[in-house]
Amino acid sequence: MQGMMMHLPLRIIEILDYAAQAHPGGEIVSVRTEGDIHRETYAEAYARVAQLAHGLAALGIGDGDRVATLAWNGYRHFELYYAISGMGAVCHTINPRLSAEQMLYIIGHASDRVLCVDLTFVPIVEALAEHLPENLTLVAMTDRAHMSDSKLDWLCYEDLLEGRPQTYDWPVMPEDSAAGLCYTSGTTGNPKGALYSHRSTVLHALFLSVTLPRSLHEGARILPVVPMFHVNSWGLPYAAPLVGASLVMPGGKLDGASVFDLMEEEGVTASWGVPTVWLGLRAEVEQRDAAPSALDQLVIGGSAAPRSMIEFFEKCGVDVCHA
Repeated sequence: MQGMMMHLPLRIIEILDYAAQAHPGGEIVSVRTEGDIHRETYAEAYARVAQLAHGLAALGIGDGDRVATLAWNGYRHFELYYAISGMGAVCHTINPRLSAEQMLYIIGHASDRVLCVDLTFVPIVEALAEHLPENLTLVAMTDRAHMSDSKLDWLCYEDLLEGRPQTYDWPVMPEDSAAGLCYTSGTTGNPKGALYSHRSTVLHALFLSVTLPRSLHEGARILPVVPMFHVNSWGLPYAAPLVGASLVMPGGKLDGASVFDLMEEEGVTASWGVPTVWLGLRAEVEQRDAAPSALDQLVIGGSAAPRSMIEFFEKCGVDVCHA
């Protein structure tokens, strides 16, 4: 016998819809490849995500199609996360540090229809151009004024959104439908794809918000150092809007000085990433003889953090969660 409550499947797009209504003060702050700082609220992001979904639909993207990203942590990458999965397609994040052989393999293996690329990575795509699938549509993640001078045929990301409706009739699909695709680095043979569902992603976001409340709470400002091309940035693009925490996206500027300055300027309260980045931040803290003033927690994962690193940040008054 089944219960009679709320027979609605879990959908990723509901997270952003909820954030836009319940947490209008939450925002996404991004260091852009164009060189400036961009800000948008979750409500503004939700409207742009709808426009992006219309733009992708105009390119022929439909249920189950794979749309790939080659991008840093930023608001456009965030928008792609939600638009692609929201319309029933699959967001395939590609690690730009993979070899050319591995990158070509996974693009082919995933049968990607569209590849969305930050300006930094345009040269990578140009180097692969002769071996890319002929029917692959390339989108440069920028505006018309900053389009790169490339030999390839690029669409402009902002052109996909321009003039589109700010609402979208998001389809209802089974919650076990594919939503995200990440590949391994191919240390044992060819890279292998891990296919995330709407159900697994939403439940993961809910569990994160329960188990890491020191990072994830309304009014928090979280800097995701862990890349959005690496296991969905440990779920932060989903968990943060769910609880009303703002996301401060560093783009490609991950050196110690840049991370410190961004934390200080934006009042970052928590940051998640691998030990390598925290080595750079530690050196900066030692040089300046102070930690970023609002920083309350670091979540360190990916590999084991040295005991000395944990002790250093804790002595600075920063809680360390060793994931």
